Amino acid sequence: MLVFIDESGDPGFKISKGSSPLFVVSLVASRKVEDSLLAQRAINEVAARFGIRNEFKFSQSRDEVRDAFFMALSSIDYCVRAIVIQKDRVYSSRLRTEKEAFYSYFVKTMLKFDNGLLVNAKVIIDGSGDQSFKKELSRYLKRHTGPGAIRDVRFSNSKNDRLVQLADMCTGAIARSYRDGRADAYRWRNMLSSKIEDVWEFK
Repeated sequence: MLVFIDESGDPGFKISKGSSPLFVVSLVASRKVEDSLLAQRAINEVAARFGIRNEFKFSQSRDEVRDAFFMALSSIDYCVRAIVIQKDRVYSSRLRTEKEAFYSYFVKTMLKFDNGLLVNAKVIIDGSGDQSFKKELSRYLKRHTGPGAIRDVRFSNSKNDRLVQLADMCTGAIARSYRDGRADAYRWRNMLSSKIEDVWEFK
């Protein structure tokens, strides 16, 4: 099993100075390697159709690209799970002041309460940061999930990984649905509805 993780928003709490009020982490899981290959091929075809040479990012994509992207993957077997954090509901002083602890805790929480999804999973997380943090996060996730759930944790630069880009697009679609007042708030989340297994709102 392959699992790809990405996030929307940032772990900061200085909302008045530009930190996001919302943080969303999502995973995209493929139970078969063949499905992952089909997804990569479909994403490459969308890129060729629209002349996209860089990576797909939800926040930077035009509406018609988002539509085409999710439509192209509609017949491919994958699932999405997410956790949504409204930061004003986080009271832990450690989570509010230590960005790495905040990120690790919510990724772990999403993976731990997976409803039995993860079996011998290879987890790929978007990231190109501090090596010591990545090693610690890998150990932390394996330690705090069930036995046999995670086989390996790796980090990948989204620029070179179509399936991390898929996780970005799915996370962005879910995060957009929490943008009150937007006429298109649920437009892409609705396109993902058949793939979404759970969106847990942290309280």
